[in-house]
Amino acid sequence: VFASSCSVYGIADGTPRKETDPLNPITAYAKSKIGSEQELAAIDADMTISRPKLANLAFPSRIQELNAIIHPVVIALQDEWMEEIARRDPHAIAIVEAALMIEAGAHKRFDKLIAVTCNLEQKVERFTERSHLSESQARAEVERRMHAQLPEAEKARLADYVIDNSGSLEQAEAQVEKIWQDLRHLEAAQHAHTT
Repeated sequence: VFASSCSVYGIADGTPRKETDPLNPITAYAKSKIGSEQELAAIDADMTISRPKLANLAFPSRIQELNAIIHPVVIALQDEWMEEIARRDPHAIAIVEAALMIEAGAHKRFDKLIAVTCNLEQKVERFTERSHLSESQARAEVERRMHAQLPEAEKARLADYVIDNSGSLEQAEAQVEKIWQDLRHLEAAQHAHTT
């Protein structure tokens, strides 16, 4: 929803790098671990890294190893992106989406933190629709991912803003609009203070 209303929006691992790019952190991780049939399973027929397959290999026993490799690279790419945005428009409001921002300690680099919460049943329903898995498979995957993250209540406690995404799209849009207006007012006040 923010992507349609804000100045600049980026997804942490949505960098423009192709999966086959040797600088892509996921590619580097997978290539450093290739050697067994299991790790080779993370590579699709077109020789690109399958993020879902790699996640299956990493969760839960190797997630710290994967995060230790990926997070520093993603953070560096975010920094480059935000520096470029600041050069183009010093008054832009840049929003970075990242599922593990707090866990990686990256949230401290931003002026404001927005947490998005959702009840378990809604997460399972939405993941089932996106992944085309059965409801029981989707539930297992959602729960597995949730165990790798801080509890939502802790994320909400650390956040400056919380969006409850358990309701309708219209309800989420209303929350986003309120936050967006607040961020715009904060930027305007900061700009007025610095001029």
